[in-house]
Amino acid sequence: MTTLLRVPEVAAGATQAVLSEWLVKENTPYKTGDPIVVLETDKALVEVAAESDAVILRALVPNGSTVEVGAPIALLGDESETGADVEQLLAELGVSARPADREQKSATPSEASPNAQVAPPVTTESESARVFISPLARRILKEAGLTTDQVRGTGPHGRIVRRDVERAVEESRAVPVPAGPVPAGPVPAEPVRPASPRPQIVGFRDIPHTRMRRAVASRLTASKQTVPHFYVKRTARIDDLLALRKQLNEVSPQKISVNDLVIAAVAVAHQAVPDANVIWTDEGMRQFESADVAVAIASERGLVTPVLCAVERMSPSAIAREVKTYVRKANEGTLQQGDLEGGSLTVTNLGMYGVDEFSAIINPPHSAILAVGAGRPAPVVVDGTVEVATQMTLVLSVDHRAIDGALAAQWMEALVGALEQPLRLVA
Repeated sequence: MTTLLRVPEVAAGATQAVLSEWLVKENTPYKTGDPIVVLETDKALVEVAAESDAVILRALVPNGSTVEVGAPIALLGDESETGADVEQLLAELGVSARPADREQKSATPSEASPNAQVAPPVTTESESARVFISPLARRILKEAGLTTDQVRGTGPHGRIVRRDVERAVEESRAVPVPAGPVPAGPVPAEPVRPASPRPQIVGFRDIPHTRMRRAVASRLTASKQTVPHFYVKRTARIDDLLALRKQLNEVSPQKISVNDLVIAAVAVAHQAVPDANVIWTDEGMRQFESADVAVAIASERGLVTPVLCAVERMSPSAIAREVKTYVRKANEGTLQQGDLEGGSLTVTNLGMYGVDEFSAIINPPHSAILAVGAGRPAPVVVDGTVEVATQMTLVLSVDHRAIDGALAAQWMEALVGALEQPLRLVA
């Protein structure tokens, strides 16, 4: 029995996704649970698994297309229906038998046999007036102030794709200098001195936003506008923490960073002050039993915040291994949607860049984000005497709807205590 494969809601609240890649070819059988298509959301690549044994009789959407949640993307059937009249089956299901985005499958004249004659496709008047353009190309075109009649499409059926628009934008910026003979006229008594040459304007280029960059901008703008932020700042003396890290790295199978130990300390603080391990929802406060901690990763593809689950049950080396895995997956673009969900707090660290302190924007739906600065030698007073100690500045951005000031202060006290007594991280 034929059915339509529709775009699932691969991320909470998502209305669109990009069909990144078909993993199963047409007329190739697959089994229940096999990944059949990859969808790209604002945050990650998501493999859609088959719900039953079937065959893709017709892929309705090519790679790279933006698709709405719920939209049909393929016609499915069983093996006995392979070779059936697909157009008739689609018509019975109320789907256009000739989708605009379907790639041309007929052979080009150069690919056909020498004696074959390729008839030109029949195009109706309404189809000839319609301009096919990918969503990304349309957006770039609009931002550049150009129209579709200024672009020649090189995609299937003359579809305008990204490379066509980028070429048109570059050509529009190359303004030609008028050339030709000097018009005749009387010669002035004195030659007119040319005006001082204008300083040369430094060139620039506009780089189109990626889906991830737009998603980050939209989400954090909404956070700053709708979430009431307040900030709690503390400094922690981390000499003992650095000494413990050195000892652990002598025996650990994974190199442990200071940030890995900060993540472990966050889990200790969550266990000590469980009322701060919450997020705000419209229905009520959601409190988590485990310490699921997100870590901000500046990957080659953009900023992502995968979540480490049940950190309170992980050793420092296990935390380091998990973070390294997430960094690799983020750079490869293979993070799954499940990797990015859960938790109540994000850890973001700019200390490796020499940043002393900063205040971060909360990443919804989390209720807090911990900004970690660099460790610096600084004078401290101990028992009335001045000593030099390594201090690290921590700034906690907090959602005041979920966590009050006193509760945030208690949580920061527990965090600093865990960092300054680091044996609690391995006890």
